[in-house]
Amino acid sequence: MALLNILHYPDKRLHKVAKPVEVFDERVRKLVKDMAETMYAAPGVGLAATQVDVHERIVVIDVSETHDELRVFINPKIIWSSDERMVHEEGCLSVPGIYDDVERAEKVRVRAQNEKGETYEVDCEELLAVCIQHEMDHLMGRVFVEYLSPLKQTRIKSKMKKLERAM
Repeated sequence: MALLNILHYPDKRLHKVAKPVEVFDERVRKLVKDMAETMYAAPGVGLAATQVDVHERIVVIDVSETHDELRVFINPKIIWSSDERMVHEEGCLSVPGIYDDVERAEKVRVRAQNEKGETYEVDCEELLAVCIQHEMDHLMGRVFVEYLSPLKQTRIKSKMKKLERAM
């Protein structure tokens, strides 16, 4: 397994739309393992393949306190979302040190495939619902700061560019 390089906002590659996974082979399974290792090391609770410059519809999530409940979502699709909304403070491994409130559906049902290509559905609520919606945004080329006001977005871009120059 290997740690992968996480792209940082406002890198243009974060805005690429991911393509569906069609072949579930050893390459995909290795990518899932590497993404999980990268997410845990960061540390984070979710990571989309887009964030590691792989533009395929793959997400790994672990919202457990013990970090031992890895969930793999390949080709995820929200097939139902509640009318009820919630506001939750979000952060992102691609936007380190930035946290802000984002409004999302309180509950969602997701259809996805695992690393073997087997299809499943899962009902998500609370942090898992927030996380899957956040990560699926990445697959569509969207970063959570794009939900914020233009002024906040400009400030965050400036801060991130300064951080990049300092590294």
